[in-house]
Amino acid sequence: MMKILFLGDIVGSPGRSAVIENLAGIKKEYEIDFIIVNGENSAGGRGITPKICIDLLRAGAAVVTTGDHVWDQREIFDYFPTEPRLLRPINFVDAPGAGSVVLETAKGKVAVLNAMGRTFMSPPLENPLPLLEAEISRLKEDGAKIVVVDFHAEATSDKIAMGRALDGKVSLVVGTHTHVQTADEQIFPEGTAFLTDAGMCGPDASVLGREVDSVVWRFRTGLPTRFPVAKGPVRLCGVIVEVDERSGKSTSIERFSRLIEE
Repeated sequence: MMKILFLGDIVGSPGRSAVIENLAGIKKEYEIDFIIVNGENSAGGRGITPKICIDLLRAGAAVVTTGDHVWDQREIFDYFPTEPRLLRPINFVDAPGAGSVVLETAKGKVAVLNAMGRTFMSPPLENPLPLLEAEISRLKEDGAKIVVVDFHAEATSDKIAMGRALDGKVSLVVGTHTHVQTADEQIFPEGTAFLTDAGMCGPDASVLGREVDSVVWRFRTGLPTRFPVAKGPVRLCGVIVEVDERSGKSTSIERFSRLIEE
């Protein structure tokens, strides 16, 4: 069996520091074979930089996925062509970089794909499902049996529909973007593990990783304001999945949630 850890959206300096400092220990404790993290909010809460991506990979992440904030840091444009383990959503069809990668491991090839939903999301992108289906077929023809999809989307229905559409075609479909971990982990009939949203790796006493008072003031007044990244203990959220490397089907799925007090 291959054991995969996926961690949800990393938020700002608190989130990325907690991930970088604790990833090796978590990997050892749970005997993880392969780690994927979503880093799209890791640079001050918006986007990712080359240095942050390098730090996450050095800490133990095999692949870093992103989402709608992927382009918020200008220096990432030129970095994408140099680092295939950093993904942007596959339906940014004319953008730098790629939406998928295949990596060799001791337990076989692992393919990771990143896509973005279109409901309540901006900017509007190409339909992700046909793009994913075509790319999944191509990757599996190249020998990748274990396939993981990070579907970065707002609407719950979008994510569940994607999971159902890809049942039996991939090992795991996990949602990101909403920063709130859902409690619907399951394995669909054809062997695809699914979780609507992995949650975030960010300050626990916050509103989606941002300072509470600023967000509440915005809701109270409707006036524009800044949303600084919150401080304090960080909660790491994600999912752990076991996959039969021969069939690519998942055999177990459990949510991961840990409060980092330091």
